[in-house]
Amino acid sequence: MEITLNSGFKMPIVGLGVWRMEKEGIRDLIINAIKIGYRHLDCAADYRNEAEVGEALTEAFKTGLVKREDLFITTKLWNSDHGHVIEACKDSLKKLQLDYLDLFLIHFPVATKHTGVGTTDSALGEDGVLDIDTTISLETTWHDMEKLVSMGLVRSIGISNYDVFLTRDCLAYSKIKPAVNQIETHPYFQRDSLVKFCQKHGICVTAHTPLGGATANAEWFGTVSCLDDPVLKVVLRWGIQRNTVVIPKTSKPERLEENFKVFDLELTKKDMEVIKSMDRKYRTHQTAKFWGIELYA
Repeated sequence: MEITLNSGFKMPIVGLGVWRMEKEGIRDLIINAIKIGYRHLDCAADYRNEAEVGEALTEAFKTGLVKREDLFITTKLWNSDHGHVIEACKDSLKKLQLDYLDLFLIHFPVATKHTGVGTTDSALGEDGVLDIDTTISLETTWHDMEKLVSMGLVRSIGISNYDVFLTRDCLAYSKIKPAVNQIETHPYFQRDSLVKFCQKHGICVTAHTPLGGATANAEWFGTVSCLDDPVLKVVLRWGIQRNTVVIPKTSKPERLEENFKVFDLELTKKDMEVIKSMDRKYRTHQTAKFWGIELYA
């Protein structure tokens, strides 16, 4: 099952997120995911495992497990590389051992102090607050993203963690419209207005943290998974029936297969209404925990 992006390319509606995956386990996980049927991988420079993902992909291609054109690979520009978009993209391509990306996203709508291409550091000032670079505008970054398309390095470009106003601005100054906005959205943090705005303007919404958080969220953000295991399949199906792409992350082989079994389930209108009533405005991604400033303020 796929969604056709405004760039004309098709994006599988279920993907595998590789955030916080242990490097030594990535090879087996990705190979197993491809065997199960996954054709969409969501990566990022900041996940610091692009090289390991690249090794797994190269093995999959060389052994004939899958062809490059059958996969949809996403990665993201880190905050500290906003002034070095082309170099950062090429660095990710080298690590992933790819000639092109299917989708390249601006990871966060903020430029921070440059610490070296691909290093993905988040420099903090003496006050413990993120060192934001106020000399680089999001418009400048976007126009550099557009150059990647004309260079043939990227097929589609998009944004991540943008709200309605930032997305509106991007639509206004863009020559190539963002194909995707990847945001946190799940039953406890539905963000219906943002989802509707994006979809109305032809921007596909990808749901990161589609299951509402997990162990990593408890460790990083002081929260726990807001949804119990028995309902995970229902939650992913809810996301799909909202016409959003879902990219659950797991390091467990059994969960990998379970997360992919969402196409034999159909939620009724009543089911969708019940889940809609569960919204708690519960954001797990709280940037003040590690950057000393709430970017969503």
